[in-house]
Amino acid sequence: MSNPEGIVSEAASRYASALLELSQSSKSLKTVEKDLKTLKKLFAKSEDLRSVANSPVIKDADKLKAILAIAAKAKLSKLTSQFIGTVVENQRAGEIPAMISSFEQKLASMRGTGSAQVFSAKKLTPAQLSSIKSQLKKSLGRTVSVEAHIDPELLGGFAVKIGSRYFDSTLKTKLEGLKMAMKEA
Repeated sequence: MSNPEGIVSEAASRYASALLELSQSSKSLKTVEKDLKTLKKLFAKSEDLRSVANSPVIKDADKLKAILAIAAKAKLSKLTSQFIGTVVENQRAGEIPAMISSFEQKLASMRGTGSAQVFSAKKLTPAQLSSIKSQLKKSLGRTVSVEAHIDPELLGGFAVKIGSRYFDSTLKTKLEGLKMAMKEA
């Protein structure tokens, strides 16, 4: 199963902190939060965008033009576009998804909430998502926003990732465990 979040580097964390502070001081936190959700979706859906951001061959000036053109097309705010420009100019375009992840974590922490990623083989129903949210709130003691991902390779069940914690109740993992147990016997 792919992990779009990965481990956030120290630099990505610093950039996220700076953006959080800037967006708070300019009273544009909600706008930046919305922009970053849009940008996150763009990175998740576009292999080309990820390739451009991570390419060592593409000149920084060309990366900047391409990514800012996408930001303009997505109607991202001036602050978010300036932030993206700074990131690209500092040769950190490939870390934008990690910066977004870190921003979301810092914002959730600031608000006293949490966020979780739920991976399942099929799309979860609203009732299932609601049940997962309430169970997470009960066990963590705080409200948790849930981001659902579909991974057909899981076969059945679901996995939940909260920060560095990972709970796996997928059929794929259970079958792999059974396979290992049979090999040892």
